[in-house]
Amino acid sequence: MNRIRSILSRDKSLPTTWIQSGPNEGTDEGISPAKLPSPEEQGTRASMIWTRKRVVLLVIMIFLGVAIIVVVIAVPVVLLDDGSSSDDPSYHNQSNRPIRVVDDFPDPGLVHVNGTWYAYGTNANVPHVPVATSPNFTTWTRRQGYDALPILSSWETNVDHYAPDVIQREDGRFVLYYSGELKDWLRHHCVGVAVSNGTNPLGPYVPRNQTLACPRDQGGAIDPAPFKDVDGTLYVVYKADGNSIGHGGDCNNGNKPIVATPILLQQLQKDGVTPVGDPVEILTNEKVDGPLVEAPDIIRTDQGVYYLFFSSHCYTSPKYDVKYAWSTSLRGPYIRAERPLFRSGDFGLESPGGATASVDGTRMVFHANCGDNDRCMYAAAINISTNHTITPAALGT
Repeated sequence: MNRIRSILSRDKSLPTTWIQSGPNEGTDEGISPAKLPSPEEQGTRASMIWTRKRVVLLVIMIFLGVAIIVVVIAVPVVLLDDGSSSDDPSYHNQSNRPIRVVDDFPDPGLVHVNGTWYAYGTNANVPHVPVATSPNFTTWTRRQGYDALPILSSWETNVDHYAPDVIQREDGRFVLYYSGELKDWLRHHCVGVAVSNGTNPLGPYVPRNQTLACPRDQGGAIDPAPFKDVDGTLYVVYKADGNSIGHGGDCNNGNKPIVATPILLQQLQKDGVTPVGDPVEILTNEKVDGPLVEAPDIIRTDQGVYYLFFSSHCYTSPKYDVKYAWSTSLRGPYIRAERPLFRSGDFGLESPGGATASVDGTRMVFHANCGDNDRCMYAAAINISTNHTITPAALGT
């Protein structure tokens, strides 16, 4: 009874916890109160627990904040980086900007004769081969209504004459190379050749009765470009038109299996129209080229290095470009440059391609989109470095 009264007389303001006493916990068996921490002790412990939570929470918040900052800064850089930050400074010098010189003049070929520049384009405004001329490479005049190829051979249709180019042979006459559509295989082309009546690069040119290059098992051939080596030997380089027998998609060759579109080199006799031996493949399309490579053109520098210019991707694509590769042997192998010479975005250009360089490797003409589905001719200066890098240069007036 006294034990009960003692319990009841405890301060009711303090919480009491009751525990069962064990046989070794005192002389009396039964229930006894457990000692609880004082309010001050309870507050101290709670404060310590809260402080730890705050520290952990603060560390987590700092970590998340840093991570967000990194993401906010890094993601736009990755998404917007187009490689321009690593470009040669010449691409950021507006004095190197190519100039638009002739409207509606795709795939220009180029020759320089007696101080005058002559350019030949894919048929536009005239039935077959239009011509433009310039005394200084910056100011060009289209020969309105003039067709350098007024008559055709019996193997070709009257439409779609692509990418003409010209070279002068030893007797002073000029040879015109072009792509013509086959009458017996419509929508497919082969390389034709024509010779000037006299020694005027304007022609007119008279075509031969047979094709110069026509690999039907490879889809035909287009985009011929002549080349004279240092020993005087003549060649023509062209594209086997594999995408014409492709499986659909971009330029008829975007769907697998992708058909090869190799660049072929054909040696010629001194007349510039008779093949010597079989053509040699010097380059072909790779995965990075999309459906094709085309528009080949070769020059040789005084250092004995050969440069092969070409375009990749479909001409209707914004990825169309002017690429190049180099070799110390005309027949290759050719080492590709890491960066195209011209691509969409450079100086505001859209789908540049179909380039032809001057023999000395200092100037170039090419086409780029210029509105209303037209492809205009642009004139540019280029610089070839000893490390085989080619960059834009300022075009003098």
